[in-house]
Amino acid sequence: MKFSTKSFREIILSLMAGIVVGMVFKILKFPSPAPTNISGFMGIFGVWLGGSIVAALENRRIQGSEQV
Repeated sequence: MKFSTKSFREIILSLMAGIVVGMVFKILKFPSPAPTNISGFMGIFGVWLGGSIVAALENRRIQGSEQV
């Protein structure tokens, strides 16, 4: 996977936003909006991965039909 400068910047900004939100939630003593264990994290990762797989298959199908 190759990252462009723009996508790397988005990743860093997303991480920074997540850190700020996590700090605000902790200061206000709200429950964390993030999963509190690896199972929750893997569930979210699975949703992302499933969507990415479908998008890749759709792109492959579209590219294949354009070549015909």
